[in-house]
Amino acid sequence: MTTYYDVVVAGGGTAGGPAATQAARLGARTLLVEKNGALGGTTTVAGVSLPGLFHAWGRQVIAGIGWEAVTRSVREAGLRLPDFTQWEQPHHRLQVRVSPAVLAAVLDDTVVGSGAELLLHAIVAEAAWDGAEWRLTLATKDGLHRIRAGAVVDCTGDADVVALAGLPRSTRPRRQPGTIMVRLGGYDLAAIDVDAVQAAHDDAVRRGDLLPADLAHNPVAKFLRVRGENAIHVTGVQGGTSRDKTAAEVAGRRTLLRILRFLRRQPGLERVVIESWAIETGIRESWTIDGHATITLDDYAGGRAWPDALSYSFYPIDVHRPDGDGIDIRPLAYGTLPTIPRAAMIPRGSSRLVVAGRAISGDQEASSAYRVQASSMAMGQSAGVMAARAVGRGDDVLDLPLDLIRDDLRAHGAILPGDVVVPPLPIKETS
Repeated sequence: MTTYYDVVVAGGGTAGGPAATQAARLGARTLLVEKNGALGGTTTVAGVSLPGLFHAWGRQVIAGIGWEAVTRSVREAGLRLPDFTQWEQPHHRLQVRVSPAVLAAVLDDTVVGSGAELLLHAIVAEAAWDGAEWRLTLATKDGLHRIRAGAVVDCTGDADVVALAGLPRSTRPRRQPGTIMVRLGGYDLAAIDVDAVQAAHDDAVRRGDLLPADLAHNPVAKFLRVRGENAIHVTGVQGGTSRDKTAAEVAGRRTLLRILRFLRRQPGLERVVIESWAIETGIRESWTIDGHATITLDDYAGGRAWPDALSYSFYPIDVHRPDGDGIDIRPLAYGTLPTIPRAAMIPRGSSRLVVAGRAISGDQEASSAYRVQASSMAMGQSAGVMAARAVGRGDDVLDLPLDLIRDDLRAHGAILPGDVVVPPLPIKETS
C-alpha cells in the first residue's frame, strides 16, 4: 500500500464514490476506504434502492458522477427511469429504482476506472493533522497501516474522521428512527381480511408483542400492499459508534422477527416469507459537524441561495418522528431550489478536511431533506474537487476560489446553483 495519497476518502457510500472518482479524475492520487464489502452505502448495503431526487419541478438539478453511475446501472439492469416531467406526482415516484447488485458493480468500475485506489473491509482508525498533512491509521484485516494524506474527505455519514481528529460534532437527544429494508412475499393480498389483521395488530401492540412503531405507523393494509418495503421503524437507534451500530443492527433484526412471527399467525399469511432484506439497518441521523455555516429549516425550505453554494439539493422535509410516531412530510413550495454551501461542509478548526453527506452542518428538519442520496452524491463530487485542488495548489479548502471549484464541477457534468431556472406556473383560467 502506498504510504502517501493526495486525497483519502473515508466511506464509500453515496457521497464517497463520487468524491473519490472526482478527486482521481483531477489527477490526485486518491484512496477510497470503505468498511463494507460493497460501495453505495444506503442504496446498496442498507437496501434503499431508490436514489433521488435528481430533478425538481421538471428540471434536472443534480447530475455529474453520481447521476452517471445511477443511469448506467439502470441501463445495465434493464430498468427504466421515471418520467421526470411529471413533477406533480408524489416525490417517491420520481426516485430512480436501481438494482443494488448492479449499482455496486458499476460503482466499483467507476471508482477504479478513475484511477483511484479502492480498499474495502477497512476503516480509518486514527486521524491527526500535523500542520502540513494528515496522519492516518487504517485498520484492515491484515493489521494496522499508517499512511499520510494531503487532504481528507469524510463521507462516513457519522463524521467519524472529524471525531477521530478531536474536532467537535453534535447529536440530537431525540433522533429519527432507523429502518430495516425488507420485501415480503408468499401471500395474496386480495385473499386476506385486512380489517381482521389490523384488529390483531392493534391487540398485539396493546399486549406488547409488537411495538407501535414496528410498521412505521402504517395501516396493515398499506404495509402489506408495499410488501413491507421501507415501512418498518426501528426506534431509539444511534449509528455513531461500533457499539451503537451493533445495537441498531440487533434491534432491526429483532423488529423484523417480531413482525414475521405476528404475520404468520394471521389467516392468509401463514406462508409469508422474506424475499429480500438489507444486512444493515439504515440510519437517518447520528452526528453532525460544527461547520462554518449551519443550514436551517428556513434556509432549506426558503431556497436560500448561499453565496458559496456548490450544489442543489431537492427533497421535501421528511422528518420521521423520533418516537416512531409517523412521518412529517412537508413538500417545498413550487419553484423552491435549496442549495448546499461550502461552509456547511467544512468543520471549524480543521485544515484540508471536507465532509459530505448527512453529517454536514444543519438542523434536524433541514437535514431530513438534504441527507438523501442524490444530494449526497452532489456534495461528494464537490468535496472531491475541493480536496484535490487544495492539495494541488497548497491551499486550504476555504481559501480555494469558488469559480475554480465551479468550473471543475461543470467540466465533469455537475449542475451548479444558478444553472436552473424554474418557469412560473401557468395561470389557470376561471370560467
